[in-house]
Amino acid sequence: MAEKRKYSRKYCKYTEAKIDFIDYKDTSLLKYCLSERFKIMPRRLTGTSKKYQEMVEKAIKRARHAAIIPYIVDRKDVVTNPFEGI
Repeated sequence: MAEKRKYSRKYCKYTEAKIDFIDYKDTSLLKYCLSERFKIMPRRLTGTSKKYQEMVEKAIKRARHAAIIPYIVDRKDVVTNPFEGI
């Protein structure tokens, strides 16, 4: 019988850093919740608490509207580090 995998405990990076507000212009904070194709990652994968996930979603949507972060990336244009040029 296959053994059960043990995963490391997920924790909220924003709670640990004691951040009050997530600004849409601070892409270094937003990059933890974005995939390589700039999609918003769910809480179950990132370990972000509900309070901060809502703030992150709102900040990412504002950053997309301000053209700081792209809405989508084509499959051909996927890069290994999306925040390299920012």
